[in-house]
Amino acid sequence: MSTGRAEAFSDGVFAIAITLLVLSLVVSGHGTLTSQLLAAWPRYFAYVVSFLTIGIMWMNHHTILAHVQRVDRPFLVINLLLLMGVVAIPFPTALVADNLTGMGGTAAAVTYGLVMIAISLGFAGLWIYVVTHAAALGAAMPPEALRQSIPGFTGGLIAYMAATLIAAYVNAVAAVIIFGLLAVYYLFEHLPSPAEDGSRPGDEGAGP
Repeated sequence: MSTGRAEAFSDGVFAIAITLLVLSLVVSGHGTLTSQLLAAWPRYFAYVVSFLTIGIMWMNHHTILAHVQRVDRPFLVINLLLLMGVVAIPFPTALVADNLTGMGGTAAAVTYGLVMIAISLGFAGLWIYVVTHAAALGAAMPPEALRQSIPGFTGGLIAYMAATLIAAYVNAVAAVIIFGLLAVYYLFEHLPSPAEDGSRPGDEGAGP
């Protein structure tokens, strides 16, 4: 199966998830509108972190699919599980927006972290599947070249776990800051770019 339908479906899920984030931007409370807007800073904070996270995830997802010419059923299953996590991001975002500085801040930040861990597992599984099935999926680069990117790309999983522990036992605000920094980390390239490799699937003598 070509990647077209998988990419179109995935793009739709990412678009819906990132659009739903705006629903967490509401103003409530007492006092002047200015004071209400200022008091709503956790909502803006959660929105920015999640918007960047989803947007950068979409960029990396596009890069993964750019490496292959076709997908098989296991790839689609892993991708579907990944998207299940992505589309859930607005839920913990709303929890953080509503509770970050209150009694529920810890639970909200931990929930956010658990969703990020699930998504990280999905991304790691998808990329490792591409690396280990490069020939079957029509990858342009040889597995040896792709395999070198696994530590840098999947290393964020450990950081998400650490940030979730920080949310549970140290400070919820600090944990959400780390989640935002992880989004910035993945803004930089941690996957090889297909455009940088001159080989094509089926080229004989392609080296690592």
